[in-house]
Order: sequence, then C-alpha cells, then structure tokens
Amino acid sequence: MAEHEIHEDHGHSVAAWTAVVILLVGSAVMALAVALATVPLFVIGAVICVAGVVAGKVLGMAGYGAKDVPPVTSDGQKTSGVS
Repeated sequence: MAEHEIHEDHGHSVAAWTAVVILLVGSAVMALAVALATVPLFVIGAVICVAGVVAGKVLGMAGYGAKDVPPVTSDGQKTSGVS
C-alpha cells in the first residue's frame, strides 16, 4: 500500500469557507458592476468583500478557524500526533 502523506491544514474551516463564500459573492457583484458600468454597485460589492474578510477573522478568533498544524521534525517528517 502507498504511504499517505500528512498534509498541513490549508484553512479547511468554517471561518475560511465563510470568508471565501462572502468574498466570491462580493467579487461577483463587483464584476457585474463593471459590466453594467455602475459605480454604486461596485462600492456595494467592495463593502461585501470587506465584510467577508471581517467575518472570516471574527469567526477565526471565535474558535472556528483552522486548528494548530503539527510541527515538522528535524528529519523532515511531519508528526501526526497519532500513535
């Protein structure tokens, strides 16, 4: 059987996914604003993006962020914490 590599957590958390979804919505609104050439709609999209960043940070500080990553040992192998 092939060995499974231990990967770092790449932000798979409620905080990260919430921020990404809100940022995608804000980006879509801003893209629509560019296509329609409306500055107020673009500003609304930018505000949505800022709200996404703030929501991700607040959720991360509230404990919904990524957990600590296991340390890398001196011989280059990562420890999983599982015996």
